[in-house]
Amino acid sequence: MAVLRQPGAVLTDHTFSVPLDHSRPDGERIEIYAREVVAVGREREPLPWLLFLQGGPGGRSPRPMGRDGWLTRALDDYRVLLLDQRGTGRSTPANRQTLPSRGDAAAQAEYLAHFRADAIVADCELIRRQLLGEDTQWSVLGQSFGGFCTLTYLSFAPQGVREAFITGGLAGLRSSARDVYRAAYPRVERKNRRHYERYPQDAEIAHAVVRHLRDRQVRLPGGGVLTPAAFQSLGIMLGTGNGSHALHYLLEDAFVPGVGDPALSDSFLSEVQGHLSFAANPLYAVLHESIYGQRSVSGQCTGWAAEAVRAEFPQFDADKALSGADPLLFTGEMIYPWMFSTDPALEPLWEAAQLLALREDWPDLYDTEQLARNEVPVVAAIYHDDMYVDTADSLETAAAVKGLRTWVTDEYEHDGLRVSSGRVLDRLIRLARGEL
Repeated sequence: MAVLRQPGAVLTDHTFSVPLDHSRPDGERIEIYAREVVAVGREREPLPWLLFLQGGPGGRSPRPMGRDGWLTRALDDYRVLLLDQRGTGRSTPANRQTLPSRGDAAAQAEYLAHFRADAIVADCELIRRQLLGEDTQWSVLGQSFGGFCTLTYLSFAPQGVREAFITGGLAGLRSSARDVYRAAYPRVERKNRRHYERYPQDAEIAHAVVRHLRDRQVRLPGGGVLTPAAFQSLGIMLGTGNGSHALHYLLEDAFVPGVGDPALSDSFLSEVQGHLSFAANPLYAVLHESIYGQRSVSGQCTGWAAEAVRAEFPQFDADKALSGADPLLFTGEMIYPWMFSTDPALEPLWEAAQLLALREDWPDLYDTEQLARNEVPVVAAIYHDDMYVDTADSLETAAAVKGLRTWVTDEYEHDGLRVSSGRVLDRLIRLARGEL
């Protein structure tokens, strides 16, 4: 095990072998990587463990720079395990470079069907038993999709959890993919309206960029195509605390000044690529809608729900905005089929993604009866008007989980855990201890 020392923290690498399919423990195995983090000077203390489940899907765990961010607070009380969920980071990768070795699209889709929350939780339980022992529980901190995974954990393996903290991740237990996006578009529209109230000059720039993209093909530095729809998808930025400001600064540098014909600047295109490319997290796109697939909820495939539901919200039509006086509406955390033709990191995965979108037999991810009799202490931060996770769904889920206590706040957006330097986590810890 490699051990590193950083300012205020000691980091230890761990690698675990787990079954690809936990229902077939003697079958194919993959590797899961995790990084243990403990405060300097406390390496040998019998501290309780805190497992961190990252947002996503498809996001690797944070790479700490010593005792920073929410770790500042966590390391006061815990030995933290930062898990690279299966397929991400230093765990056995699943991407355009590795998936072709699985065979055709059907084989790739079958492989990827084992990368949802239920499999992640099964990984966690195997790791817990190996690292802590059969009878030792750990605390769990789930951010966003990590909160979804935490609800799955409490549904099917609550015996492994001592306490649970959830930030921006109380999923709708009975919400289908279409329900999720039908509720999401109005939230995204509200974020757009607030952005243009703050930066009214951006409306003209956004119109100019879309007109430019309609008239010519523009390629990003990595080879991707910047279409009007791809440009609109920059609205995913609007759900974070400083996202509106970041979008404004991106737009103000869109065009090169002082040239004859309008041209989008290299700096703009480079920064846009950083926001739009899925090269670093392809599973986010490939598996995104499958995280809502449950056979008992709709009995249907997820079927590119964001694209299907979008037709119900014509105000997001770019041509309609250009033909009138309305500002262009950016979209949010939506994955669309066309992304697999404009992003080189996704293009080879299109057929597998299509098969996953058409799959109808997704197992349930939550046991509502178990959650209703839950005995594990659970606290959750719910961000008022969270753009990514519906507040109404979160409150309904909170009421459905026995004993769950909430902190509803408009002090932070969805990235509150990351940007609050431990204040969000501290609030939840004190809430769990009955200090609030």
